[in-house]
Amino acid sequence: MPYLTREEIEAFEPDPLPCPGVTAIGHARRVMKRSGNWNANQQMGRRWPIGCVALEITQRCNLDCTLCYLSENSEAVRDLPLEEVFLRIELIYRYYGRNTDVQITGGEPTLRRRDELLAIVRKVRALGMRPTFMTNGIRATRALLEELATAGLVDVSFHVDTTQRIKGYASEVELNEIRQTYIDRARGLPLSVLFTTTVHRRNFHEIPDLVRFFKANAGVVRTASFQLAADTGRGAHGGRGDAITPDSVAKQIEAGAGTSINFEASLIGHPACNRYGMCLEVKGRLFDALDDTTFIGRMLSATAHLDLPRNDTASVIKSFLWWLAANPRHCIPIVKWAARKVWRMREELVAARGRVNTISFLIHNFMHSGALERDRINACVFKVMTADGPVSMCMHNAKRDHFILQPISVRTPDGRKYWQPLTGKMRLNPDVAGDVKPEQHGLKRLKGLARQRLLARRSA
Repeated sequence: MPYLTREEIEAFEPDPLPCPGVTAIGHARRVMKRSGNWNANQQMGRRWPIGCVALEITQRCNLDCTLCYLSENSEAVRDLPLEEVFLRIELIYRYYGRNTDVQITGGEPTLRRRDELLAIVRKVRALGMRPTFMTNGIRATRALLEELATAGLVDVSFHVDTTQRIKGYASEVELNEIRQTYIDRARGLPLSVLFTTTVHRRNFHEIPDLVRFFKANAGVVRTASFQLAADTGRGAHGGRGDAITPDSVAKQIEAGAGTSINFEASLIGHPACNRYGMCLEVKGRLFDALDDTTFIGRMLSATAHLDLPRNDTASVIKSFLWWLAANPRHCIPIVKWAARKVWRMREELVAARGRVNTISFLIHNFMHSGALERDRINACVFKVMTADGPVSMCMHNAKRDHFILQPISVRTPDGRKYWQPLTGKMRLNPDVAGDVKPEQHGLKRLKGLARQRLLARRSA
């Protein structure tokens, strides 16, 4: 597989705005067709023009993960001015429009002031987009989650795994105690709850146990995302090894689910990047909801225009029933599909008195910074919004310093000035940071490999 050269990576620019007269979803459809990934089961370019867009509101974090994608300079970068964050939210809207999933992330977003977090969520919602809060959960109190939900937050995604080196927790199974705490914090709030786990050599064998935990909490946990470790950023752990692949992770998920899961019925962009499966949970048992690839493809195409908010089940059911009433030709296929599902689940349905939950499983296969494949970058459904436009997350990680160390043009009452990322001060001229050596920031602003190198030199 040909990889982008270092020169090509350095020259790579964010996506331009779609041409006049070209819709975002039409552009996405063309991208999928050019990459050879367009078919009836593809959601990119059919249901939405982008999977999600990351809005990085801080580069700071209160953890030092062994597989961190942030730069060795990230901890020294000051938080973006709120005005710049708002401009990037507006850029996301200009590129992708309403109903875009916006991941409010970092770094650790809870390190910003609470009033700023609420203002950011409100801004995203005011433009008709869906905000997701990506957090390690340490500072995400029940009170904060309640305020964010009131402000319009749709999802909260907790990242918990052994790469975080939390004292007293040596395994993923032990970390379930923390996961349960976060589940209880969010319980009863109008939020869709997600969990993210970085998969690496030391926790790969624990995936089935993790899936069993998520299955037991399917009434609250909506999605379990497994992100394959990538050799990128400041993390000291390195690569994941050849044994960890989307296929091997899928098998581990199935082992914990106790059922086969069809990861090919609902496609999210490039199949080498993302896998998606969904199960129905009834009385502690999982059933594959997407086992009929052809039927699911037809339904995805027929209902692509429907707005299906994840945190509003009643609204989803209402929209679907109205659509079905207007399209009765789909009734018989849907009834046949539902009848087969009910028959398979009949004993569990009786025991559960008809109560059914859904739980989704996502596999994200991020690329190593030195092994970026052009076709996957071009077909990316997971972008990061920069000051100049969206860029693939893998590309952003590969050249993060290029984006986070650039001065930001800001219009002030005194005229246009430039915000300096390493000082947080305004200057008349855009003093672009040169070859910044992370060690010059001092030990307090170092994490990952740079911190290890400096400590090693001091002890030598």
